[in-house]
This record gives sequence, C-alpha cells and structure tokens, in this order.
Amino acid sequence: MDTVNTPHPNFLVAGAAKCGTTSLYHYLKQHPDVYMSPIKETNHFSQDIRPENFSDEYKIYEKSKRLNIEEFVKSDMTGDQWGAYVLNYDHYIQLFRFANGKKAIGEISNSYLYSSVAAANIKAKYPDIKIVAILRQPAERAYSHYLANLRDGRTTLPFRAEVEKDDAKEKHGWSISHLYYELGLYADQIERFQQLFPASQLKIYLFDDLKNNNRALVKDLFSYLNLKEDVAINYDEKHNEARLPKNPGLIKFITQLGIKRRIFRALPKSWQQNVKNSFFKEGKAPKMDPADRKWMTDRYVSDIHKLEKLIGRDLSHWLS
Repeated sequence: MDTVNTPHPNFLVAGAAKCGTTSLYHYLKQHPDVYMSPIKETNHFSQDIRPENFSDEYKIYEKSKRLNIEEFVKSDMTGDQWGAYVLNYDHYIQLFRFANGKKAIGEISNSYLYSSVAAANIKAKYPDIKIVAILRQPAERAYSHYLANLRDGRTTLPFRAEVEKDDAKEKHGWSISHLYYELGLYADQIERFQQLFPASQLKIYLFDDLKNNNRALVKDLFSYLNLKEDVAINYDEKHNEARLPKNPGLIKFITQLGIKRRIFRALPKSWQQNVKNSFFKEGKAPKMDPADRKWMTDRYVSDIHKLEKLIGRDLSHWLS
C-alpha cells in the first residue's frame, strides 16, 4: 500500500493503564481537528507483547474481542474498537487513512509505557512524534485495576489477596499476569522515553490533574498539540467506571464470550444505563482500605522518589 501519502500519527498517548486514558481518548475525539485511531489500543509498537504468549486466562478474553485486522482496515472502520494487537505496519498505518486534513492524528496504547521496546520502536519510525503519558498514585492505580477485574468477574478475592496471588505467579508479563504491582513502577518506564525523546516531545500529566480540573488539563493538552483550545467538549460523561457485578459468574461468562460490550453498544443510549443497572450493583465501588493503600504504597517509595526527579513534580502526596 501507499504509506507515503497516507496520513501518519503525530502524537501517541503511551499510558499508563487505569490512569484516565479512556477519558483522554473521548475528550480528544471530540475536537474537530483531531483524528483518533478507530482502534483505541493498537499496541503496534509493543512488539514484545504477543497474544500467542498470553496466559490461558487472557487468551480467552483476547480471543473474544479479537478483530480480523486485515478485513477491518479495508472497511469503513466505523464504530470504536477497544483493543487489538496490530503488529503489521501496513495494517497499522491504514487505521489513519481517513485522517486527511486533521492537525492532530494519534492513538492511545497503554502497553507502550510498560513495553521494553515500544519507546525505541516509536523513535525509529517517528522520531519527531509527540508523546503523552498520564500517571496515577501507583497503589490507587493498582486498586482501580483490581476493581476493573472485579467488575468483569475475573476475581472475587479481596484486594490484598488478589495482588499477592498475582505476585506469586511463576510468569509475569502483559496479559500473562495482571501486573498490579509492575505497571505502577513508572520511573524506569518514563526514563526509557526520556533517553530517546527531547523534553519538548514529552508531556507527562498526573491523574490528580485530570481529577481536580479536567478542563484545564485538556486545554493544556490541546495547546501542546497545537490545537484550538476553546472548543465544545463534554466533560461530564463518565468513562470506564468500576461497579460491582450482581452476578460475577454471569459477567465473567458474557465477558469471555465477547458479547458484554456488544450488548451495551447495540442499545439506544437512553436504555444503556438501565441495562447496566440490571447487571451491576447500585452505587460506586468500595473505596480502597487505608491499610491496603499504605501496604501497597510502601512498595513504591523508592520508585516514587526517582520519578519525582525525572519529571520535576512534587509527589509527596502520593506517599501520605
């Protein structure tokens, strides 16, 4: 295919997982001068992450949502696809073929921070690309990750027992284990990008910024991408909320079949909340136990101190 005349991405959001990237995706998509890949997480540059190496548990889930990438990129690519492993470059670049005329062209793949090769692969292909990352207090990130697995019926254990079970697994890796602990070790992940890209091409936010003033963060992101800041954006819609299932076994079954998301997408928006309420308990998921937060945070102290120096931000509130 003609990759020269096809539009190419000029920015990437590299993660981290459970740090607000879904919200960023929806905010960015609303800007008239932005084109986002129709596959939110392509994982293209994480060439060290291969579905054939996934644990049996993850293979079930990945198989349920796997696209025929070759057919998808030939189609009109309507309807957002949440994740895939687009390892072929010709397929990857096809995802952006409808981006003509857009100022900012990008995608979000949370695996890029964790991957040991993604930063180098991105640099080799797109040396001038802009990289965005958003980081969350790592114990809180792990707990949000846990709640997502609880929501999807992947676990019924208490948080600490679930983390300890994951720590004890013989093999660790993306979609091999849950990586509750490892994904929060941001310092080395950020340093990989800093060693390859100048500061002008790296923008690092904190989840605290998004939570405290999402409008200000998004306007700053638009400015960083050389976009008009004053555009109409819906900041009120909630994305990827964690709620506890009424029947974990049922949720696990329909998630593994890959039909949970399709069920909700097929419904009119006015029906979606009522249907979700029939599957999930009312109210928000329980907050993290302070003792669990301290237990998990204590594991990150040295990494947080290193990260402070790397990004020039005071993270003392992460330790309290």
